[in-house]
Amino acid sequence: MPYKKPKIEKVIFTIGEVADMIGESTSMIRYWENQFDTLKPQKNKKGNRLFSKDDIDLVKLIFHLVKERGLTIKGANQKLKENRDETIHNYEIVKRLQNVRDELIGIRDELDE
Repeated sequence: MPYKKPKIEKVIFTIGEVADMIGESTSMIRYWENQFDTLKPQKNKKGNRLFSKDDIDLVKLIFHLVKERGLTIKGANQKLKENRDETIHNYEIVKRLQNVRDELIGIRDELDE
């Protein structure tokens, strides 16, 4: 029986990796860290930011509010403070709908060929 390597899932990410995930610059993520009280990634001894999965989810939510929905920093901050659960719920619905749309487009493209 061949040896199976265990699947190792990464739990800590650097700011560069997070920036690549969302398609934004590292300086913008650092700026958001200063503007949003809830975004506080851990830092190592050298001062490098280390993002957990929860931090990444928050960065994606901030990206959605600021870049996709067009809210100001102040408006996004207020939305997260007042209606955090509702905002997260709406964001998850939007993500699911985008996935369904992408699947339907893929099916349409396959049928056209």
